[in-house]
Amino acid sequence: MTDNPVENASTTTPAPLTPLTPLTLLGLGAMGTALAGAWLAAGHPLTVWNRTAARAGTPAARGATVAGSAAEAVAANRLVVVCLLDDDSVEEALADTDLAGKDLVNLVTGTPGQARARAAWAERRGARYLDGGIMAVPPMIGVPAAGPYVFYSGSSELFEEHRTVLAVPAGTRYVGGDAGHAALHDVALLSAMYGMFAGVAHAFALVRGEAVAPGELAPMLAGWLTAMSGSVATTASQLEAGDYTGGVVSSLAMQVAGKGTLLRTAAEQGVSAELLEPYFRLMERRLAAGGGEEDLTGVVDLLRR
Repeated sequence: MTDNPVENASTTTPAPLTPLTPLTLLGLGAMGTALAGAWLAAGHPLTVWNRTAARAGTPAARGATVAGSAAEAVAANRLVVVCLLDDDSVEEALADTDLAGKDLVNLVTGTPGQARARAAWAERRGARYLDGGIMAVPPMIGVPAAGPYVFYSGSSELFEEHRTVLAVPAGTRYVGGDAGHAALHDVALLSAMYGMFAGVAHAFALVRGEAVAPGELAPMLAGWLTAMSGSVATTASQLEAGDYTGGVVSSLAMQVAGKGTLLRTAAEQGVSAELLEPYFRLMERRLAAGGGEEDLTGVVDLLRR
């Protein structure tokens, strides 16, 4: 036995580091470039391709391999991520590629129907398929504190195998084996967002030209919208229960009665009510059908064709 610290030190050879998964990225628009940057920063070997070759300059400077064609890029790695303009662009870019044995992750914004058709198309060509809906803008990618995430649906095996790689640029939320469900969740959230934007636009239009600075209204407006966001959970619980009268704070009848004030104020301010009127018409239809004691949840049923 010795007191020599050198002799007492462990002589076990450290285990070799597991190499990071290499992947291919097709598409270097603003979002594609942000994705590439995140994977490269994390040390993943990356092969990229873009129809306009000049856009590959930034990833190349950071260590990405630039392929001369989509087929060459696809051949380079098993995991292939697509971030092109639309579904037609995916069809065109991958038309002459060999997808047999590939894991194809499609981050192109599309419809649920397009995603399901693309999944079947990929399967016929021998590939596993995962569809994705990105809930972020490019500056949020690779910045966890900004809260970016991506909905994924399709092959659960593909997702589980590559979830660590996919989580590098943004968080991951797997929403099931139906390939169309990522797009469905994506569009549902975006649709709600645009509805909110419509209300915000109307609110600012009302005060435009008055001695009310937009910057003065903004924090009050944001705070009010945040407070009202609690109604989302109420709507969900009422839909699941099939009872739209539970927990009602302001009945449909009361809200229909009060809409006149909103419309008259718009008229007084010289503001079009075209962003509000369609929703008010749905409220009136539900009231006429006997839903006066309900919440606003019944409008959901009117939208179903």
